[in-house]
Amino acid sequence: MSEVTSAELKALVARIETLEAEAEIRRLQARYMFLCDTPIPEYGVKSDEERIELIMALYTEDAVWEGVGEYYDNQFGRAEGAAAIRRHFQGFWKKDQDPKLLLNVHYLTSEQIHVRGDVAEGQWVHCQPWIFSNGKALLRSSRLNNAFRKEPDGTWKITRTRTENVFVAPLQEGWATDYPSESVLLRN
Repeated sequence: MSEVTSAELKALVARIETLEAEAEIRRLQARYMFLCDTPIPEYGVKSDEERIELIMALYTEDAVWEGVGEYYDNQFGRAEGAAAIRRHFQGFWKKDQDPKLLLNVHYLTSEQIHVRGDVAEGQWVHCQPWIFSNGKALLRSSRLNNAFRKEPDGTWKITRTRTENVFVAPLQEGWATDYPSESVLLRN
């Protein structure tokens, strides 16, 4: 059996670090989507302000959140920096929202994650049904092209959320039944 060279050991460590980064980025993106679901499945979160702070903890201070393309440019625009991204989410989850959002669930697919040292990009396709209190419902699909950075403390954070519309399809009222008013999935 041959001895492992220093170069081989260094290459192996780099491969492990890449795999660990991919896993962390996958969890980070899934956590973001999880926190954006309605009703929020994070047990114990009592307000949208709490939800927004949990989401903001996933972002760097210099992050960008943007909707791009012919449909999302005007709908979402571009928010630069943590304060602007927070305002974006506060506008989405308004206290007096009418109609009220009853259900919104994110399904991620077609994942590609590309790690280059302490930065990475990831692409996904996501699909999400929406149900509102006025009976309106729709199915929305988007492509995501997001960026990430490993912070000095070793945690990965989102530096860019970029979403582009694939389609929006109206659904018939009553297409889904028996959905919860609150999630108890993670209750102890």
